[in-house]
Amino acid sequence: MKYGWLSAVLNFFLMGAGYVYNGRRMALGIALTIGAIGLTYVEQNLQDPLLYKVMFGSVFLNNAFLAYDGYNEAQQINAGAR
Repeated sequence: MKYGWLSAVLNFFLMGAGYVYNGRRMALGIALTIGAIGLTYVEQNLQDPLLYKVMFGSVFLNNAFLAYDGYNEAQQINAGAR
């Protein structure tokens, strides 16, 4: 049994980790997790405050979608749909 809330939290805070937890789309999950680590490094070194706001908004929107998708995927796994 997969917990949808855990998949959502993992995907929200570390893009792709929810997919790894669900055991589906592993390559996507690993790629997104590596990308999230890279983005975190870039965020730490930005000099222009405007770029930081744009990057933060983009990453937040992306993570919100990934959280929703990870939750739905876990629910489908539990329902036997995938």
